[in-house]
Amino acid sequence: MLSSYRQIFAAPGTLAFSTTGFVSRLPISMTGIGIVTMLSQLRGSYGVAGLVSATLAVSAAVLGPQVSRLVDRHGQRRIVLPATAVTVLAAVGLLLCARLEAPDWTLFLFAAGMGVMPSTGAMVRARWAHLYRDEAPKLHTAYSFEAVVDEICFIVGPILSIGLATAVFPEAGVLLAGLFLMVGVVLFAGQRSTEPPVHPAARHAGSSVIRNRGLQVLILTFVATGAIFGSVEVVTVAFSEAQGHKSVASVILALWAFGSCLAGVVFGTLRLKGSMAARFFGGVLFMAVSMVPLLLAAESVRGVGGLIAVGAALLVAGIAISPTLITAMALVERLVPASQLTEGMTWTTTGLALGVALGSSAGGWVVDASGAAAGYWVPVTAGVFGVLTALVGLRRLGTGLAAAAAGQPAAETVDLER
Repeated sequence: MLSSYRQIFAAPGTLAFSTTGFVSRLPISMTGIGIVTMLSQLRGSYGVAGLVSATLAVSAAVLGPQVSRLVDRHGQRRIVLPATAVTVLAAVGLLLCARLEAPDWTLFLFAAGMGVMPSTGAMVRARWAHLYRDEAPKLHTAYSFEAVVDEICFIVGPILSIGLATAVFPEAGVLLAGLFLMVGVVLFAGQRSTEPPVHPAARHAGSSVIRNRGLQVLILTFVATGAIFGSVEVVTVAFSEAQGHKSVASVILALWAFGSCLAGVVFGTLRLKGSMAARFFGGVLFMAVSMVPLLLAAESVRGVGGLIAVGAALLVAGIAISPTLITAMALVERLVPASQLTEGMTWTTTGLALGVALGSSAGGWVVDASGAAAGYWVPVTAGVFGVLTALVGLRRLGTGLAAAAAGQPAAETVDLER
């Protein structure tokens, strides 16, 4: 198993850009929860804290793909450094306004400014694609490795952010996220030897890659996937609190992430054949079906037994996550022109982020209205939406893959089914 991963790191510079990419990716999982923790302590309002965090999420959804589009046109280093500088300055403004009790509107202003945070994960994957575009097994392993890294980010990041904000001082989580971003991006941008050259077609790319109909299917499916993630996190915390063991929620959610990490590691060693689109649909279907035992466990078992049952259900459910995300990124690499790859990958993560925001909000609303156990209906519903979206979009994905294999230009891929 390990030999597959040793092979991808045999190329010079791969360990350096992947490691620095990990450091610069941590802020994505730290910033939102860090803002909520900080402002709930300094302002005494979860309402304001949640709205400021949501402002950051919406801003990132709007501005993130545009930053990545500039990366495709002008190169990673030329864009990522100024984008990081703007993000860090906005974060400093947010911290100062929070500490100095500035009016609430200033918090929203600086949170919106932080939305230009560069998508380092997309740029790391673009480097892997540049190295192993013609070696499908190695690229599959590389994407699998990065999916595991993403899971580690979302395990470690919130723990660091919440722990520092509650144990040291309220701004500590967001402050550390800013330091990680600044140091990580500077070191990442310094890896010049592995930076993909700007594709000749990138400077003349007209419309956004969002017009690609296969990519649209992936984005909508990722909105549903993100809604599963966001709702499960919120509802699991509420369910644990209802059973009298709120602190156990972090352990239960860690089991979910562990299942995904384990599946990602194994999946990366497999040499898969057959339709990539069908494989993606299978992953989405498994993810949706795995939410049903979670709902049944929460509604039928109470107390410590209920927590154990929910933890076991999430451990199994986690197996679907990494393989599905890995396959989705591989689909983006096939569907999107090389000149717009960073933007394409960023759009999928944007869909995921929007889904997380929707899912967490819906999960909280259902918990308040009907109780914690009923909250697990939200990920079940999101899963059904994801399956229907992927099923309806299977033809688009298949057509897009066929067009890409035939070497047709992106514009033809977009319009093939019209």
